[in-house]
Amino acid sequence: MQKSDDTKASPVAVAAERPPRQKRTKTTPNDTHFPGPLFPAVRRNSTANKAPSDLRVFVESDSSSTSLNHGNFTPSSSSSSSNGSSGFNVNSFGERDWMFPSFLGPHMGRSGVKVKGSKAQKPQMIIEELKKEEVQEVVAVSQTQTQTQSAGRTRGVKSSLVYYLLIFSCVFFASYVIYLQDRVVKLEDENSKLCRACNNKGVDNESARVLQLKQNTSTSNFGDADSRIVALYTVVVTLIMPFVLYKYLDYLPQIKNFSKRTKKKKKEVPLKKRIAYRVDVCFSVYPYAKLLALLFATIFLIIFGGLALYAVSDSSFAEALWLSWSFVADSGNHADRVGIGPRIVSVSISSGGMLIFAMMLGLVSDAISEKVDSLRKGKSEVIEKNHILILGWSDKLGSLLKQLAVANKSVGGGVIVVLAERDKEEMEMDIAKLEFDFMGTSVICRSGSPLILADLKKVSVSKARAIIVLASDENADQSDARALRVVLSLTGVREGLRGHVVVEMSDLDNEPLVKLVGGELIETVVAHDVIGRLMIQCALQPGLAQIWEDVLGFENAEFYIKRWPQLDGLRFEDVLISFPDAVPCGIKVVADGGKIILNPDDNYVLKEGDEVLVIAEDDDTYAPSPLPEVCNRVFPKIPDPPKYPEKILFCGWRRDIDDMIMVLEAFLAPGSELWMLNEVPEKEREKKLTDGGLDISGLENLKLVHHEGNAVIRRHLENLPLETFDSILILADESLEDSIVHSDSRSLATLLLIRDIQSKRLPNRDTKSTSLRLSGFSHSSWIREMQQASDKSIIISEILDSRTRNLVSVSRISDYVLSNELVSMALAMVAEDKQINRVLEELFAEEGNEMCIKPAEFYLFDQEELSFYEIMIRGRRRQEIVIGYRLANSECAIINPSEKSEPRKWSLDDVFVVISSGD
Repeated sequence: MQKSDDTKASPVAVAAERPPRQKRTKTTPNDTHFPGPLFPAVRRNSTANKAPSDLRVFVESDSSSTSLNHGNFTPSSSSSSSNGSSGFNVNSFGERDWMFPSFLGPHMGRSGVKVKGSKAQKPQMIIEELKKEEVQEVVAVSQTQTQTQSAGRTRGVKSSLVYYLLIFSCVFFASYVIYLQDRVVKLEDENSKLCRACNNKGVDNESARVLQLKQNTSTSNFGDADSRIVALYTVVVTLIMPFVLYKYLDYLPQIKNFSKRTKKKKKEVPLKKRIAYRVDVCFSVYPYAKLLALLFATIFLIIFGGLALYAVSDSSFAEALWLSWSFVADSGNHADRVGIGPRIVSVSISSGGMLIFAMMLGLVSDAISEKVDSLRKGKSEVIEKNHILILGWSDKLGSLLKQLAVANKSVGGGVIVVLAERDKEEMEMDIAKLEFDFMGTSVICRSGSPLILADLKKVSVSKARAIIVLASDENADQSDARALRVVLSLTGVREGLRGHVVVEMSDLDNEPLVKLVGGELIETVVAHDVIGRLMIQCALQPGLAQIWEDVLGFENAEFYIKRWPQLDGLRFEDVLISFPDAVPCGIKVVADGGKIILNPDDNYVLKEGDEVLVIAEDDDTYAPSPLPEVCNRVFPKIPDPPKYPEKILFCGWRRDIDDMIMVLEAFLAPGSELWMLNEVPEKEREKKLTDGGLDISGLENLKLVHHEGNAVIRRHLENLPLETFDSILILADESLEDSIVHSDSRSLATLLLIRDIQSKRLPNRDTKSTSLRLSGFSHSSWIREMQQASDKSIIISEILDSRTRNLVSVSRISDYVLSNELVSMALAMVAEDKQINRVLEELFAEEGNEMCIKPAEFYLFDQEELSFYEIMIRGRRRQEIVIGYRLANSECAIINPSEKSEPRKWSLDDVFVVISSGD
């Protein structure tokens, strides 16, 4: 007995002697290891062998106890200590997908299950119970999946039940119709047999004829009945087919793949969506697709309705088609139908006709609305030629339109087309607010982008006699970049350009690039450069701004170039007095490639092809006349007075301030000072000036004095000796160039502060000389004080908005205000004749000929009586061309005076406007 017990216990002992093996996971090599927050957990791979969740089994007996802990079975015997153990793996654990680490001790998630039994039977019973529980769980899961699949099948059957019932109804009624047809055939056969029987038995002839007539009628209608049945089948099948196709349309590709024995593509777009997409593309691409679809629907309804009427009525097919058309055209024609079938069909056709009529009405309404909207938004094409095209929109447009309208007045008006990226109605409203008489000139607005060739062709860009590209309201670099893109678009026009292109630039450094791209057709006007040079000239010569305004605008005298063959062979000295209504200023030399020479030598002889540059009121108001007799009296030549150093103040910082300093360096005498007050740091100023091309160390006539401050803060201005400056220029600051309103507000505030400080620092002056100026403002003492201060120093303000300019000009607290209106005048003049741009470039440059004001003592004695021709001849002795004058008691200068041959008395207080070589 002892031996047997030892034998039985030997396996346990052997197992106890073996070292404990680590638990092997049930995962495959492909499983990903997902670490927990502290300890690793093992994911299960299948549901066949699961580990039980929180299972603790303790087997107790009288002599020993066993414990099962995570697959390790530990029996206790008398030969071993109570802590000795030998274990085996339980492969049927399987509720949870993680294993509790054995080295943490017993898991207390759930309470253990105590099982009593023998040593050898109890573990086996435990394992069998676990397997039973697992099988039950698998069965429950399978039942759940089966119920889910059954529910899905039920929903599928319910969704398709309607279509199946519809198909069944159609098949049933079709079979019933076939049955009725067979019955009719049998009855007709019986009728024929009855007729033969009556004839054999000698029945009354009248009755036999009646039966024979009925038989013949039935026989003749048999073919008609067959055709009506075919029509009925056709109608039924046609009604059913859309529903069937809609239901099973997506299965056609699958059937096609199955027939070809090809594999199904993974991601294939359903056929319904593809068809819907093709229809949508067709309606979007082809403009008449909707109309054609409506026409097709109308024809189909007429044919289909006629076929249905033919099937349910006694009418012929042609009559049925006519009735179908009448029902479609007039829905009230079906009221006289008799019978259920004809009434149902006629009501259906009338309903379809009303639907088609509503669709047709909608299409017509949409087409009309689209056309009206296109006209309203300015999308229609402009059919014009010899017009002026303006590309872009800016604050200069109003002044530009005025100047162009005045220029076209002599020809009865013209056409101006504006293309901008704005709504057409807004543009027309803004133009209407100008309240200006365009004198026969029509302004046409179109909405579009100058960068798109289709929009350029819409405004007949190839037929325009001049194209003006306006600078945008962005900063200078962005504006010039956009102008460059517009020029590139213009060069891409296939038809070519008939006229020249005038481009408004914002930065002088970007001008060469635009000319390089555009070639000979491009004429540039740098707005910043024009205003800057004019400000310097007006600061050095008070009153010159008003003269430039008269010369640049079309309202007074302006430049014109024309050829006069009758002047060939004359010297320029004789040509100068040949125009009673114009003042010759230069010659366009054809032998020198069309170069324009301002203020040529008196001995230059006009050759064939040469043209004469004059200042006249209009191009049709002047012509040469016989040479007048002019008395050439001797007058001593008075040399120009020497230049004295001047002290000038710049308030603000412009992006082209380096160019303005270069111009001042050329005009001013040595020892002059230029004070600069702005918010740019001094080191940064020098860097900007050097980057702009200015050699600060190379300045000989100018000395730069830097002051850092804000020109709208009074204490910063009070730190400057404002009463000692000869000229003060208030510049539109670069930091505010994007906002015209803010820039003008800043300039106006600086102007008022400077005048107020000057009026308190300057001593009281004699007001007699300014009584005429101040007579209209005697009610305001502070304005009177500011005007008295303006007699000491000249203040030139740069005001961008013309409305603010008018406000400052009326108050007369500034000598002159320069605005974008002068730039608009220059653009209009160059647009009318691109050759004028060469004249303006030379007059604005620091070298060469310039327009200036000279005192009367250079040309006459006090109270001397002379004609304007005689003064022009005396001016030629100084190598000058006298183009006008301003009397001492007048505020406005007269350019190109009339009656040049009539003498008059002159005073030494008068001044003359001349074009001088500057030597």
